[in-house]
Formats: sequence, structure tokens, C-alpha cells
Amino acid sequence: KEEEELRQRFMAPPVSGLRELRRRRRELRSRMELLIMETQAEVCRALAALDPGASFAVDTWERKEGGGGISCVLQDGEVFEKAGVNVSVVSGLLSEEAARQMRSRGKTLKAKDGKLPFCAMGVSSVIHPKNPHVPTMHFNYRYFEIEEADGTKQWWFGGGTDLTPTYLNEEDAVHFHKTLKEACDKHDLKLYPKYKKWCDDYFYIKHRGERRGIGGIFFDDMDSPSKEEVFQFVKSCAKAVVPCYIPIVKRHCHDSFTPEEKQWQQLRRGRYVEFNLVYDRGTKFGLLTPGSRIESILMSLPLTARWEYMHTPPESSKEAEILEVLRNPKDWVH
Repeated sequence: KEEEELRQRFMAPPVSGLRELRRRRRELRSRMELLIMETQAEVCRALAALDPGASFAVDTWERKEGGGGISCVLQDGEVFEKAGVNVSVVSGLLSEEAARQMRSRGKTLKAKDGKLPFCAMGVSSVIHPKNPHVPTMHFNYRYFEIEEADGTKQWWFGGGTDLTPTYLNEEDAVHFHKTLKEACDKHDLKLYPKYKKWCDDYFYIKHRGERRGIGGIFFDDMDSPSKEEVFQFVKSCAKAVVPCYIPIVKRHCHDSFTPEEKQWQQLRRGRYVEFNLVYDRGTKFGLLTPGSRIESILMSLPLTARWEYMHTPPESSKEAEILEVLRNPKDWVH
């Protein structure tokens, strides 16, 4: 009976199998896998409820080097042009390129005969709506574990949730940031300002001199105060995804829009693609991991985007307004 309930709770059976998760249910790895499975199902159901004519394709895949994942993708709905919510649970040996990327962030990783066993799991989502007045949203929460030569394990969590509007709506921006701030404040009042700044700095398209969107929270390499406390913080952040975003979609998914507004959305999508392919660390890690599934990694890219030569919006226009915020991030909650 319990097994049946779990199956109904998720989009597909967990990668590690229900029996294995139950056997190791006290271990953090199992609890994190259950959390990412629950988050995937929660978000997919909330999105599907807003776009009843469309449905998620649920695609389970295996990685021959160890582990696998579940990709849930909705395409060409009435409300969402493309919405993907992926779970991956992979293990094996870290590639030299991936280890180099981690060492460049200050990780000291002591390999045994050049080998570093690792386990990585996470839930990751990008939602591209059709209507230019509904923002794109991204979230990702992940856990990483590496076993070093002497058997000690390094572990850390990372993740975040951020919003990329085509047009600025202050009420939406405040709602989004306030919801994330409340999730952070339950654990430590210092976390929201720290991770809001980290988000603004991380989602920065250097060659354009602008942020990808209006931010949210972002953190990485989080390994203190304790494994349990960080897990509880990540859980609060994951549970904030639906309340921070779904009300915004409901508010605007039936707004009218012009062909010019749709074209501006396409240009902003182009910027989204530029960030994801040039700078995003998750995309880079995925592409550097042997046996990774390219379709799931590039799920974050929109169905359509546009690049015009030397496009500059008119001064004082709604298009120029969002650019100003992307160049100079704002404090939305004080």
C-alpha cells in the first residue's frame, strides 16, 4: 500500500527504486532523492492544472556509467511554450574536466589513482510561457557527494530559484522575492540578502553587461552548519517554488499582447540562450559528464528565440525599463 501511495505521489518510479530508498530512508541521500521526486511532481501538477489542454511527456532514462533520471516536458500548450522539470540521480567517476572545474572553485579533491567516485542528484526546471507578460522561471536544487582517496566524503548542496520577465511588473517582482525571502528567513535572516546578491552576480551575461533576469536566490558549495540543517533549508526553498511562481502565471496568462511584445520576448529569450550556453555551470557540468543525456541538459532552451542585429529599444519604453533593471539590480523587499 505504501509503495502504491509513493508511486502516485511521483511522476515515475524513483531512479534508485522504492525498495532501496526505503532501506536507506534515514540516509540523507535517500531523503534528498525523495525531496527532488516530490518537488518534480508538485511543480508538474501545478503547471498542468494551468494548461489543461497539454500534458507532460514523462521520459525515464538510464546512464550506463551509473544512475539515470526522469525528464518531464510539456511542449506547445496554450499557456506554456515549453516547460521542463527534470530529476537526475547519477553516480560513477568524476571526469577530469569536471574535477578541474570544481578545483577552480577552491575544492581540494584528493583522487585515488586519478579516480574520484561521486554521486550527484538534483531537480532542475525551466518554464518558458507563451504570453510575454508571464515571466520565464528557473529553479534547481542539488546535492553532491565525492569520496576521496582516504575514504572521507565531501558533500555540499547548491541551487536557487530565479525569474526572467520580458516586461517588468513590480508587483510580481516583490511577490516572487518576498516568497523566497520568507523561505530563507525561517533558517537565518542573513541567507536571503547573501543569496540574492549571489544570484544577481551569477546570472550575469558579461558580454552584454546585463543580468539574465530580475534574480531570486542562488547558492553553491553549501556545507555548513550541518548536513541536516542545510537539507532543511533546501527543502524550504524547494517548497517555495510553486507559491512564488504559480500566482504570477495565473495573474497574466490571459493578458492580451501585441506582435511587437511577442518579438521582444523572442529577443530576451535569445539572451537566455546566450547565458545558458556560455556561462551556466550546470550546463557545463552536464556536457562534461560522460554518458550524460544531452536532451535533458538542453531542455532549458526555449522552443523559439530571436537574434536581431544591433537591436536597441526606444528610450523610456517598457522594453528600456526592463533593461535598466537588468543592468542595475534592485532590492525588491525593503
